[in-house]
Amino acid sequence: MAPTPALTRAAVGAAYASQAFGYAALTTSLPALRDRTGLDDGGLSIVILCMTVGAALGTLVADWIAVRSGSRAALVTGLAIEATAMLLVASLSGSALLIPMLMFQGLGLGLVDAACNMQGSLAERAAARPLFGRFSATATAAGIVSTLVTFAVLFVAAAIHATGAVLGARFFDPARAAKDPQSARPSVPLARAGILMVGLVVFAAFVIDTAVSTWGTVYSQDVLRLEANLTPLGYGCYLAAVLAARLVADPLIARWGRAPLALTAAASGIAGCLALVLGAPAWLALVGFALAGFGAGWLVPLAFGRAGELVPGRSDEVIARVNLFNYAAAVIGAVIPGVIAMIGSLQWAFILPALVLVACLPVLRRPRHPDPTTSV
Repeated sequence: MAPTPALTRAAVGAAYASQAFGYAALTTSLPALRDRTGLDDGGLSIVILCMTVGAALGTLVADWIAVRSGSRAALVTGLAIEATAMLLVASLSGSALLIPMLMFQGLGLGLVDAACNMQGSLAERAAARPLFGRFSATATAAGIVSTLVTFAVLFVAAAIHATGAVLGARFFDPARAAKDPQSARPSVPLARAGILMVGLVVFAAFVIDTAVSTWGTVYSQDVLRLEANLTPLGYGCYLAAVLAARLVADPLIARWGRAPLALTAAASGIAGCLALVLGAPAWLALVGFALAGFGAGWLVPLAFGRAGELVPGRSDEVIARVNLFNYAAAVIGAVIPGVIAMIGSLQWAFILPALVLVACLPVLRRPRHPDPTTSV
């Protein structure tokens, strides 16, 4: 008996939550991993870069699996890989295996990132209404919860991923939305210009997200001169705004359509980044963190919702390609602000995401189809 659409949506939402919980568990465990394995900060940066490379490869593997077996197989495989990798990373006592294990973790991370969005697109199409906002909100909430778990968090995350893999094999959507490699008929083109435009929006959103998540607390300490117990406040304002934005995204898309909300998101993100460039007074910077959060929080579900309708019959492949922009943004958003901080002041680093958002403005006028069943 096939699972009901409601059960499939719940399973997909749980996969989003598992991914965010596991990623937050891993990032919050990095200082302890550094101390346990004897790495310095430079070595840890190399490890993070290797994990990002692994994630980009994982997205390509998700595309390969989705074409042949569907995104359900890709998502189950990714969850199983992540569960195994987190158990191995949590058990490591030396540095020799840390890089290969985290690259393995990155492989699973990329698989799950891409396949979650593939499944989200199928769920949205089946429901004929926007769903990416609530999926993204579920992920944000799970990431916040993960930061509150202080005991054996990697083992908890591994158990959650393993459970997700087992249940997902039963409840994820088995549909394929990719070209048939056995078919002799010509396939529908992949709309490369559309992929580039939507990918730019994903890039902009994740440049903001990576810059704030990596450097937000350092900014609060070095630029705002907040007391040590208050330095997480800026990032907290950002996360709260991201969650709020994603909770209201679906009804706003249904009411306004994508283009007005996308332009609102870009304006919010630009204003927030400029407020962070100005820095003092502290309240202005905190407002800037919140505005940046609204911008990034809206852009991600808007972009992946649009990606899923570019070429509905090949949405798995489209989403895999769009997802690659996430990892390019992760590297740039993490590295460039540090370089700017070395040259001048960290507050000027937030010019970067503002400029990327300005470059997106012509693109954001394009999404004119609020109905997720409508193709280009």
